[in-house]
Amino acid sequence: MPREFSRSQRMAEQLRRELAEIVQDEIKDPRLGFISFTEVRMSRDLSHAVIYCSVLNSEQLTESIEILNSAVGFRRKSIGRRIRARIVPTLKFV
Repeated sequence: MPREFSRSQRMAEQLRRELAEIVQDEIKDPRLGFISFTEVRMSRDLSHAVIYCSVLNSEQLTESIEILNSAVGFRRKSIGRRIRARIVPTLKFV
């Protein structure tokens, strides 16, 4: 019986949910607008993730993406504590 979803798809969905919680609960940057994560694409070896974002106010789009990419180490560390995975993927916000 084939699996319904591949491992990279399951990991991408879990990563998207965890990022949404981290941004909502732990990040207190007033410059960051109302942001939602629309899609996460994982590499086949689960070592890289590209996260697609949408921002409510389109004028804050570039600033919000720069804020997310500037503190990617903090987010990666937070994700590493929350999920059980051997490799925590490197993150890139688009």
